[in-house]
Amino acid sequence: MGGDQVEQAVAGALVPLRAAEGRDWEVDAGRLEWSCRRTAEHIASDLIAYAAQLAGRPADRYVPFDITFEDCEGPADVLDVVEATGALLAAAVRAAPREARAFHPYPFRSANREGFAAMGVAEVLLHTHDIAEGLGLSYEPPAELCEDVLTRIFPHVRPGPGHWRTLLWATGRGDLPDRAPQDDWRWSNNLVVPAERLTLQGVTPAAAADLNTGGTGGFEWIGGGPFEGTRDAAGMLVKAYEAGVHRPEFGVFVLVRREDGRAVGGMGFHGAPDDEGRAEVGYDLAEAARGSGYATEALNALSAWALAREDVTSLIATVDRDNSPSRAVVTRAGFTLSGGNEENHVYELRG
Repeated sequence: MGGDQVEQAVAGALVPLRAAEGRDWEVDAGRLEWSCRRTAEHIASDLIAYAAQLAGRPADRYVPFDITFEDCEGPADVLDVVEATGALLAAAVRAAPREARAFHPYPFRSANREGFAAMGVAEVLLHTHDIAEGLGLSYEPPAELCEDVLTRIFPHVRPGPGHWRTLLWATGRGDLPDRAPQDDWRWSNNLVVPAERLTLQGVTPAAAADLNTGGTGGFEWIGGGPFEGTRDAAGMLVKAYEAGVHRPEFGVFVLVRREDGRAVGGMGFHGAPDDEGRAEVGYDLAEAARGSGYATEALNALSAWALAREDVTSLIATVDRDNSPSRAVVTRAGFTLSGGNEENHVYELRG
């Protein structure tokens, strides 16, 4: 998900909108309370804001500037601004390093370059739909663009009968069979949990699908790539996403070294906490990264994050009896033996 998708979304939106430049753009845009012109201005404002975030990379606020449209005499001028700001976002996405993150409020206070690209594409697709409804135009973006958005910033939304229909439903713009209307919605950028030498980066359904089929998931891996446990966990995430039960904050995280941006392993949850607040964790490291304390450091960070939540009371780790290194990791992270059987030990860490 990058600059190409941003440019594709903008180019596809401009075709029907430019054909309607001569119409009255002061009518309401679909279900919005904005006019069609105001909605187009909003698209451009968001595209330039996202470009500024990626370029400036503030950690705690939006870059404090705005653009005005006072010199735009009509829809044609506003669409010129949409085209230009789309190009600026595409350039910012391409120029940003893979590890770059900047402030965005929903829901975990930051987004990476894929997140900003996906949000920009979503703004273009959805608000072009709004304008098209207001002007009586026909508009449907490519299904693959809608899937790109859904699998990156709507990980909590179960896939439905058609990517465009699902995106419209997820944003309160349409109906789907057997699903209640969405009146209150937010997209969800991936969570990142910081540690001393690592960052634990939440895996999106798009990245999980790639990992599960032998790809890199968009990460640059240390020699040997992800261990099979990370690929298996990614497959579990994909199944949960397809079933509509995936909670991104209790998914899979890739462990990325701060010093060089390379991925060294995977860690995450087997699912959301149960009714008693217990959640199970699992982890593995690429073979080339073992013996450096990365697993212990990551488990400490993830445990602290989880146990600070009100819905988590304890963490469980199930370890093979003959896996001495893994048993040493959970012990160093403060877990204590709480049960097991002939094959496994069960360790627990309570909040």
